[in-house]
Amino acid sequence: MDANRSAEFVIIGGGAVGVGCAYAMAKSGRRDILLLERADHVGQVTTSQGAGLCGQVRDAVDRIQLAMHSVATFRELQQSEVKPDWHEVGSVRIALSDRRAEEFKRLKTASNAAGLEVHLIDSTEAKRLWPLMHFNSVKSVLWCPTDGYMTPRSVAESYRHNAAALGVRFQTATAVEGIERRQGRVSAVRTNLGRIECRHVINAAGANAFHIASLVGLELPIFPVRHEYFVTMPMAGLTPDLPCFRIPEWTLYGRIRDGGLLLGGWEPKSISTDPRSFSPDNEPPPVVTDWTVLNSFESKFSTLFPTAGPVEKSWVGKGWPTFTPDGRFIIGESSQVPGFIMAGGCNAHGISGSGGIGRLLLESMSDVDPSPYVRSLSPDRFTQSPWDWDTARRNAAQVYETYYGV
Repeated sequence: MDANRSAEFVIIGGGAVGVGCAYAMAKSGRRDILLLERADHVGQVTTSQGAGLCGQVRDAVDRIQLAMHSVATFRELQQSEVKPDWHEVGSVRIALSDRRAEEFKRLKTASNAAGLEVHLIDSTEAKRLWPLMHFNSVKSVLWCPTDGYMTPRSVAESYRHNAAALGVRFQTATAVEGIERRQGRVSAVRTNLGRIECRHVINAAGANAFHIASLVGLELPIFPVRHEYFVTMPMAGLTPDLPCFRIPEWTLYGRIRDGGLLLGGWEPKSISTDPRSFSPDNEPPPVVTDWTVLNSFESKFSTLFPTAGPVEKSWVGKGWPTFTPDGRFIIGESSQVPGFIMAGGCNAHGISGSGGIGRLLLESMSDVDPSPYVRSLSPDRFTQSPWDWDTARRNAAQVYETYYGV
């Protein structure tokens, strides 16, 4: 039999989450793994549009430790032959109000409990870290020295290379057409290139995760929401070692890219799409660049960084990261369809959280008694409780719109 006609585990989706899960599983000792990707290369679709920042500061210990595991994974991969282009430059989180400054104290307390090094620093120290930025009106700055950024496509290629070295097989240009069940359990995946017998299917299909779940009769509220950022032409004084930054009041984030400024933000009035509105053979509709939104990012940031604009742009990143109504990942096996395992609904943390997501997936698959956090991510929360599409879509959009909410 063709080696790619059977596997114990079939992973559907070759973005950062799918290849990250393949790597985590192979490291845990699982070897009979086949990853399917519809595009010609891994990391080609949503992953390729990611901004590449990785921040570890969160408001809960479980979530901080998840992000810390991702950073540890990127460090590990950076030592391999094919690197994720990981730059551990740290990050500054900037508060413009007293209310946000109080939040930073709570974030520091949570970070301390998780074992993450963070510091509340004064304007003088912040200016030393980011000389071109003005901190005169800033109320507080939270510094995390182990945050950083990577190149998203490089992350996917690094996972692929290192997973393949551990025995994972990859099959690109392959479209999934159906999932078969025998006595209720997953038994095979049908593709445009043939049938693959398997015991487990892992759904890491990103914006098409809804469609893959529907192949086994599961309806999951996974909504693609538009997100955009821009990159400027190279600017004087911007060096690769400058920290990433986040300005929650303005919902902005950024870093240095190719000598220019990468600047993105979360829109207060989001644009989402219903996954039922496009077929499983297609991605969501193309994102049309919204210069009104992008120019608003530039206008806000120029208050702290006057030379930020107007500057010629070299690139606009845009895509459809997926969001869930409660803002949590969907990870774990469905109790309704044994063998069908979710790894989706990443709420814009697919790339940066890929290392940690692989760890969560392993815990959901292997532990007899997973942690309360892992249990809270189960797809069963949507398949065993009633919900409606309109409310779920509004709630998913709100998760996006309040990404930096206090």
